[in-house]
Amino acid sequence: MGIDPTNFSMVFGYVLLPIFIFLGIRFFRDQMNQGELSFSHGMSIGFLIYSIIATVSGLGIYLILLLYPGLFEEIKSSKITVIEENRELIISQLNEESYQITYASLLEMSPADIAFNDFIWKIIPGLFFTIIISIILRKTKF
Repeated sequence: MGIDPTNFSMVFGYVLLPIFIFLGIRFFRDQMNQGELSFSHGMSIGFLIYSIIATVSGLGIYLILLLYPGLFEEIKSSKITVIEENRELIISQLNEESYQITYASLLEMSPADIAFNDFIWKIIPGLFFTIIISIILRKTKF
């Protein structure tokens, strides 16, 4: 399709994470906990949901990149091309040393780095969505 699959996975995750977190927390509140939900319950359920999604996604990307090394090389070269095209901008905003460090790290990038990046970028928004959804769905009996 001409899209970097790792970036597509992140966008797909940003759409699915809040949906799954909302549905999971609401199911727990309505079906498992007699309509009651504390903030800590919501945070625990949300943590389980986004951790599972992040783990499955990260492992999936890692396995795919190991099975298709050509895809990994394509992703790596596209990231190197982007940083080379934006060299002047990066240097003007940061400095030459930062550019060189980033460029060197891209040259040493492995499939595990891409998978770990995907994992982290599902955990961070998952925590954010979980906090908001837990507050919205919080319901206690008096």
